[in-house]
Amino acid sequence: MAKATILHTKLQRTVGVFTCPSQHKHHTKYIMCTPYSLTFELTKENRSKSRFAITLSFSSYPCRCRRNHRRLCIRRLQSTRSSEVMGKKRKEREAQSDDDDSSKSRTKRTDSDKLVVKPQLLPSMIKNKDKRSAVYAKIKHEKKVEKRKNAKAREALESRALELGEELPPKKIPRTIENTREADETVCKPDDEELFAGNDADEFSSILTSERAPKVLMTTCRFNSTRGPALIKDLLTIIPNAEYYKRGTYDLKNIVEYANNKEFTSIIVVHTSRREPDALLIIGLPNGPTAHFKLSNLVLHKDLKNHGNPTSHKPELVLNNFTTRLGHRVGRLIQSLFPQDPEFHGRRVVTFHNQRDFIFFRHHRYVFETKENKQIDANDKSKDTEDGKKQLKGKIIARLQECGPRFTLKLTSLQHGTFDTKGGEYEWVHKPEMDTSRRRFFL
Repeated sequence: MAKATILHTKLQRTVGVFTCPSQHKHHTKYIMCTPYSLTFELTKENRSKSRFAITLSFSSYPCRCRRNHRRLCIRRLQSTRSSEVMGKKRKEREAQSDDDDSSKSRTKRTDSDKLVVKPQLLPSMIKNKDKRSAVYAKIKHEKKVEKRKNAKAREALESRALELGEELPPKKIPRTIENTREADETVCKPDDEELFAGNDADEFSSILTSERAPKVLMTTCRFNSTRGPALIKDLLTIIPNAEYYKRGTYDLKNIVEYANNKEFTSIIVVHTSRREPDALLIIGLPNGPTAHFKLSNLVLHKDLKNHGNPTSHKPELVLNNFTTRLGHRVGRLIQSLFPQDPEFHGRRVVTFHNQRDFIFFRHHRYVFETKENKQIDANDKSKDTEDGKKQLKGKIIARLQECGPRFTLKLTSLQHGTFDTKGGEYEWVHKPEMDTSRRRFFL
């Protein structure tokens, strides 16, 4: 292999080293040839007088001239020339940026009223990980300090308004998905006479007006696991007047007919898939409707930490955020499962909270505790400093204790009448093409 060494003509120092794949003798007008060396002359663009001489020294005798190797050597020479030019441009850019930084630091304020604003340095613009994390932490700290400063200023304004007897400054409402939902024509209004007329004539009016007492039949799917009956066991403690029947091999239509004969008002079917309850079917009797829910995030009573034990009192029912016509109908279906005369001294509350079309179920009981505050009487302390007299003052604190179970429901379909997969008419069915926006809700 032949090595090519680049030498500076004036300074006589090595600029770079090339390796030639073979030993050849070149004949071009750009090359000065000797038996054992080749010399190229280059001129820098910024300095016309300085020249570079490139000498290719061969370690052995020269070979015969070949056109392909001559092209290869000339191509390497051109790449060397372009790298020199690129290095010169890079140095010019760096020098220009240094000049700009120095000029900006010297003239931070050009005029008395006009400020020179530097572009904000974002963490995503920094390639070094340590510097990027440091800049991000600094920006986060600045935001935190500014937030604390605004909170103190708002508290000062509120305290000053209370002292002067003025109106408090309006509180800022956070922007959420719920309060920026898409406009829906089916949202119920408090002065909707048609809605109240429909409530008096629907399937649940006899139960909600206490003309009939609710009576619920609970069962599972045909092939169930231990988690299905365990969920039903927890639901039996929540819903009064509920009875559990083993499914066996009976069809659901036969179960509906049997429940009508026994004067049940509702049927709840717990569906199981892969040994885990995944669906809930609620059928109103005798004329429907039938609601199919997807069940998820199930936690049984025994799996809850620090859970309470519910009593046999009738619970208080809380329904939240069922605002549309469809949500109002689903809420009345859920309401028909519970008696309308809750026993408040039992301190039980059952909550169905709708948020973004997900219905969260929780079961709690009220707990009233007396917190004792130890205070020392000042008069007794002055008389006897060693044994201070302690007075116990009780303060009653109310809190909630979860009894379980907890789970999440999502409505998939609402059908007219009782369960019928072939000839049933659907009031509403959820389809994937409905999910076109995160701010579109149906309940």
